[in-house]
Amino acid sequence: MAAIPVSAGVTKEVIVAGQPGAKAVTRGASVTVHCVGMLTDGMTKFWSTRDPGQSAFTFNAGVGQVIAGWDEGCMTMVQGERSRISMTGDKGYGPRGFPAWKIPPNAGLTFELEIVSIN
Repeated sequence: MAAIPVSAGVTKEVIVAGQPGAKAVTRGASVTVHCVGMLTDGMTKFWSTRDPGQSAFTFNAGVGQVIAGWDEGCMTMVQGERSRISMTGDKGYGPRGFPAWKIPPNAGLTFELEIVSIN
């Protein structure tokens, strides 16, 4: 499936659609996801909740607890959906990057996200 624009600098490619009528992510909802984060080179993985010793990640959607591109992409998803969210550097970690994960300044990012639960 082709990537579709979510907002300026953010695209989404659905890998596995959620079931018809599945609960949608809403602003302020507690959302639990599995994710794999990579630089847009497609080869440099910096985080995965699926790696040994890691667990799913929970955050409140649409309220700025995560980077903008992630928030914007997740707000278009439903429970059970697995999508690839790609973003430009300004929707990621911006000019400061994220040195702890070896993300350079203004790096484009891609996250494969699966919505596990929405509360």
